[in-house]
Amino acid sequence: QVRLVESGGGLVQAGGSLRLSCAASGITVHSITVGWYRLDGRKERNLVAEIRSDGDTFYLDAVKGRFTISRDNDNNTVYLQMNSLKPEDTSIYFCNAWRSGTGYWGQGTQVTVSL
Repeated sequence: QVRLVESGGGLVQAGGSLRLSCAASGITVHSITVGWYRLDGRKERNLVAEIRSDGDTFYLDAVKGRFTISRDNDNNTVYLQMNSLKPEDTSIYFCNAWRSGTGYWGQGTQVTVSL
């Protein structure tokens, strides 16, 4: 059974940092693509960053230079380091992975950035 558990969200002032974690079980993070998504104003999930099996990464333009996605193969966990946070980064952040044509989501973690 595939399970993704996010943690690390919270309340931070603008300019601060948070590190989100996505602990995976039932899948091996280094063999698939794992992404971080967040809800937009229409409550749709938008891709923020992803890391592929070959180590290549993708970032949404709005977070380039501020967010870094990485993975720890030993702990089967994917991280999203978020620096220089802005109020517009406020959202629920979700971890996502696909295996054999099926998408899996975590429960989400709330990130709130205050002025």
